[in-house]
Amino acid sequence: MRLLILGAGYSARHFVKLFGTEFSWIGGTTRSPEKMEELRSIGMEPILFDGETASGELLEAIASATYVLVSAAPTTQGDPLLNAARDALTEATPKAICYLSTIGVYGDHKGRRVTETADCNPTSKRSIQRLKAEKDWLAFSEETGIPVSILRLAGIYGRGQNALCNLDKGKARRIIKEGQVFNRIHVADIAGAVQCVFENNASGIFNVCDDAPCPPEEVVEYAADLMGVEPPPAIAFEDADLSPMAITFYGEVKRASNAKLKGALGYKFKFPTYREALDHMWKNGWN
Repeated sequence: MRLLILGAGYSARHFVKLFGTEFSWIGGTTRSPEKMEELRSIGMEPILFDGETASGELLEAIASATYVLVSAAPTTQGDPLLNAARDALTEATPKAICYLSTIGVYGDHKGRRVTETADCNPTSKRSIQRLKAEKDWLAFSEETGIPVSILRLAGIYGRGQNALCNLDKGKARRIIKEGQVFNRIHVADIAGAVQCVFENNASGIFNVCDDAPCPPEEVVEYAADLMGVEPPPAIAFEDADLSPMAITFYGEVKRASNAKLKGALGYKFKFPTYREALDHMWKNGWN
């Protein structure tokens, strides 16, 4: 089995770490020649891709790919892989394609439970672009018969990127906004979900989030308790001096449901909530 990864970032690299031995060859694209050796060191054959023009090397990788994982962000022109190599993908007919999207495509749902059939009303530019890319990938699947799964990811955390790290570095903040709820997912469960859709050659849209959407301060407080330190002082949202991007996150409140992933595909979460994940990282290393 041969795997082609478009955009070898945090989530994609973790997938390779956990499931790379399932594949006889793994190729990963990067825009930066400086990162090529780094990709080799973690088991990927690096392929330069500027997001616009598919090289002969990339076209060759597409032609022989059994599975394709798309983790690269879309642009104002749409999805880079579809734009550059749609015909090559159609001819290659991989067994399945997995596209990593975001629950940000739902927009604000006033704290209500959100399933995959909920209306999508994205407000940020990045989420609007993601939704368009989703639609293009689903249309591609409909036209070609190639299974495409869309994984809508919640806020990603894991080793090196979590509340324990933030506390250790003095960067954790306990921002309080009444009614605010965030959804999250440990990167190991993203990897597990990707493997699950590949094993099932799945099609369709799946939320990838844990069982515990909650106010962000709860996670900070739990991590501080594990470390035996005082949590940072509470800051009212109005006084937090957040970046424009952070403000958009706080402008959306929803409780994403993972019932379809667990029901239709039988996925079992390694970390059902942030509590199990932080407990594990506290004992086994968090940075």
